[in-house]
Amino acid sequence: MATVETPEERKVLVKEMSWDPITRIVGSLGIHTEIDFSNQVVNKCYSTSMVFRGFDIFMRGIDPRDAHFITSRICGICGDNHCTTSCLNQNMAYGAHVPPLGDYAFNLAELADYMFDHAIFNDCMCNVDFCEQMVKETNPSLLETAENTSAPHMDIHGYRTIADIMRALNPFTGEFYLETLHVARYTREMYCLFGGRHTHPSTIMPGGCSAHITHQTLTDYYVRLMRYMDYAKRTVVMHDDLYDFFLQELPGYDMVGYRDTNLVCWGAFDDPEGTDQLYQYRHMSEWGNRRFVTPGIAINGELITTDLVEINLMIRILLGSSYFEEWAGNEQVFVKQDPLGNEVDPRHPWNKVTLPKPQKRDFAEKYSWVVSPRIYDKRTDTHVCCDTGGGPFARQWVTAKAGKVDLGYVKATGDSIRMVLPKGHAMPEMELEWRVPEKSNAIERDRARSYHQAYSACVALYNLDKAFKEVRAGRTKSCVNVEVPEEAVSVGFHEAARGVLSHHMVIRDSKVANYQPYPPTPWNASSRDTYGTPGPYEDAVQNTPIFEENGPENFKGVDIMRAVRSFDPCLPCGVHMYTGRGKVRKVMHTPTALA
Repeated sequence: MATVETPEERKVLVKEMSWDPITRIVGSLGIHTEIDFSNQVVNKCYSTSMVFRGFDIFMRGIDPRDAHFITSRICGICGDNHCTTSCLNQNMAYGAHVPPLGDYAFNLAELADYMFDHAIFNDCMCNVDFCEQMVKETNPSLLETAENTSAPHMDIHGYRTIADIMRALNPFTGEFYLETLHVARYTREMYCLFGGRHTHPSTIMPGGCSAHITHQTLTDYYVRLMRYMDYAKRTVVMHDDLYDFFLQELPGYDMVGYRDTNLVCWGAFDDPEGTDQLYQYRHMSEWGNRRFVTPGIAINGELITTDLVEINLMIRILLGSSYFEEWAGNEQVFVKQDPLGNEVDPRHPWNKVTLPKPQKRDFAEKYSWVVSPRIYDKRTDTHVCCDTGGGPFARQWVTAKAGKVDLGYVKATGDSIRMVLPKGHAMPEMELEWRVPEKSNAIERDRARSYHQAYSACVALYNLDKAFKEVRAGRTKSCVNVEVPEEAVSVGFHEAARGVLSHHMVIRDSKVANYQPYPPTPWNASSRDTYGTPGPYEDAVQNTPIFEENGPENFKGVDIMRAVRSFDPCLPCGVHMYTGRGKVRKVMHTPTALA
């Protein structure tokens, strides 16, 4: 702790504080800060991950048909997302023509995963930061106000006051917390109807889905989906009430976790209807724009492209403050031109070579295993630090702004997304509208996640209708055989629950020559890049105002945690491990210290 004299001779209390590891997320993430308690603001932030893994190294030389089985082991949470992305990647490499039912099966499985993941993370991990017990310990005066504040949508979600909502989110005892655990069970069942198992699917594969899909399969999914619809109707308005209360009662809370609206979204859920061009790179611009979640890049609040080919060529991997050696200029260039003849940068994932270099953590130099993916904006010759908004924020922002999606159940308007949730077992039809917010901050990322539960349910119902038509017409084939070519350059673009997920592959002599998976967490948890630009976690925490009522001696950092957890961190996807032939020399534990 340091006490600094200002020119006005006012003492400023500045303290270094670290949370390492952060709990209620997946993996090992450390947040190291310098906090000015006199001005109630975070001065500095460093995001670290000290776990190292190496899928991109040991993928070299394998049969590419094994890629989806291996890469699903990257993560124990979003393994299905990796499996699906790898299959999309392989479908491009092999020139696969997947039957429409296979594409709908991919979509239905992944939409069930979204419904699971957003529910369990929002209300059993992230929103514990907003529960009664947490607010009592960090902002007791706010809880007192909540006890006397009526919930505007109590007639829908059933909680009379804002404090009642907070109590419903108490871990292990709260009513809504416990209800969400039951939701997690049947949404996993929905996934397994098509994926066979979770989190390492057995029936999602290149060429389609090998599950035996019948009318009964789809009916089993439908029954659970309509049950989820009723849950989504309650959860959206309940979270609206809670988040609006924070913004109203704590003026300035919209700056917690704020950063410029620089977003990446690869899009998700392909539409096979009326086309045989899916998975072909030369047609990627067309089929990418037909996705049920629109791909796009936003820079400084402007949607600059929705073209997947253009998006692909904008990706750069910078090493910056990560524990790796430079490869550009020192290693072979795998791909100089994409299949359309466009120039491919040496720092593009197709050309990245992973050269780990373990070393001591030094916040002035190297301090994390997470690299720094960036978007190259040729208009300004800059590498833009974009984030995924935790997944739903970027997906809905881009989809709304693009205005391309119109499925009946959901419609993108240019500044909002309108959703119609049909009548369920217990609740009538409900219309919802998510409007593009003015700011990208912690509250709006969390709010978008709640609305995306409804969005996912609506898109699932649309895909289910299409799947029923295929089965009723007797078109029950859902997969085809594939053959590995001698050479290929391919990419799979998809969205994990928490954001963008891409797998770039180069095949030579029918083996994998290079394989680079880039999940959402490298984008969000990246360290300072080559140009000194902080990663999104770091940027969102730096300058975050502190509203917690505790002083430095019993400070919990709840505002900082809300900012970080709003991105839905999943660190196993962010770092890669390679043990080689090394020996353990020394085991150390350094839980804190910016020094």
